[in-house]
Amino acid sequence: MIRTIRAKFIVGFFLIFCLSFLVLNQTVKEIIRTSNQEIVKSDLVGLKNNSNIYVRQAFLINHFTNNKLYFGQMAEEMVNDLNHATSSHVSAYTVDGKLLFSSDQREFSGQSDEDLRQAIEGKTAYTITYGRNSGTVLYSYPVIIDGVKVGILRFTKDFTLLYEQSGRIMDIIFYIALAIFGAAFLFSYMLSRHITIPLVKLTRASTEVKNGNLDVRIPFRRRDEIGELALNFNDMIDRIGSQISTIEGDRDRLQELNDQEKRFFDNVTHELKTPLTSILGYAEIIREKGDDDREFFDKGMNHIVEESRRLHNMVLKLLEVSQHNAGDKDMELVDSGKILSDVCDSMSFRAKRYKKSIFSEIEDDLFVLGQPDRLRQLFINLLDNAIKYSAAQSVISVKAELAAGRVRYIFNNPGDPIPPDQLAKVFQPFYSGGQKQKEEGSVGLGLSIVKSIVDDHGGTIRIVSEKSHTVVYVDIPYVNAEGAQ
Repeated sequence: MIRTIRAKFIVGFFLIFCLSFLVLNQTVKEIIRTSNQEIVKSDLVGLKNNSNIYVRQAFLINHFTNNKLYFGQMAEEMVNDLNHATSSHVSAYTVDGKLLFSSDQREFSGQSDEDLRQAIEGKTAYTITYGRNSGTVLYSYPVIIDGVKVGILRFTKDFTLLYEQSGRIMDIIFYIALAIFGAAFLFSYMLSRHITIPLVKLTRASTEVKNGNLDVRIPFRRRDEIGELALNFNDMIDRIGSQISTIEGDRDRLQELNDQEKRFFDNVTHELKTPLTSILGYAEIIREKGDDDREFFDKGMNHIVEESRRLHNMVLKLLEVSQHNAGDKDMELVDSGKILSDVCDSMSFRAKRYKKSIFSEIEDDLFVLGQPDRLRQLFINLLDNAIKYSAAQSVISVKAELAAGRVRYIFNNPGDPIPPDQLAKVFQPFYSGGQKQKEEGSVGLGLSIVKSIVDDHGGTIRIVSEKSHTVVYVDIPYVNAEGAQ
């Protein structure tokens, strides 16, 4: 009778442990499979976002919008760049699935093309082919520029390392579970109570983790299977926390990349706005007066041509900087007074639109070592701010003189003073403070650009705002006509 009960007990535990072992093994496999799929999806999302950023930059840099022909022309260069940037094999297709260029066509041949067919239909799709220690993903999506599909990008990415790691983890869990269940089977009766208590703690800890608490740790100091399980549990939580930190870091880097792209295009918009405004002012007056005033007509047309050329040069330089990060242009001897006088003359038309005027006192021969276009940009930005934020019907005073071996430029405009807490931040990019008269489309880059130009010319800039006046002082080292300071 005793042997029968013991046999039943042993057989019962054997069946329970076998069933539990199989369930655990299948559960772990399913969890790892699901986790691998989520990791693959996350990686593919990042791959799509990064490749989209590259393609959009290529289109925007070359002033194309949704040109399918341009997508085909840039296919080889784009595929090679994405191949190096993403460490994945890449193929580019037309919108109807015709291959344009592939980094390695052998990687795509013999594989399922279901993802490509869905991409032709306008969907994003992927196909995973994996075994126990290998994994490959084919990923296709339509490239859409301004709402128009211009082509298809297809990636093949190797996830063998991920599935090899998963296989090793499954082996580790398999043998650990086998050891634990074997020991539990052999010593279940006399060690049941000894085993139950730590298992309850493990259950509670896993519940905490499931509910989002990653700070839970199991402080077991046992040198047995349960202690090893606890150690693996703690290591697993540490790895999960590390992976979450990595994902957050990737997210922040992607956000920083998006912010850099936005700052670049905001800068371009701001720098192109003022010369276009000046050109528009002259053009409108010439349209109204026609050629009745021949002298003004010639002057206006010359100014429009000069500003158009400067605008063209500015665009070329911005494109060069964005593509090659070229260094600064060499300095040359410049009569800054003439540049300032010309800027005052051209900006006077903008001031009239605001029912304001510009009064200038500029000495002769104010030579500095600098870049003419950037000095012109400096003066335009300062006068543009003075016009926008000065009081109504006001007179903006501009003065340039030689003072203590430096050329000093003074821009004085009447208006509401800037509070001290805002005055300390006006040179920060994108800072607009509490300006009530902020112009539509302004992004707060003007004074930050001014500060950068002054610094590059070895000068200083300061702003004094009090008693209904805001005065900007800019000092740049003086150089005589022979080039000596």
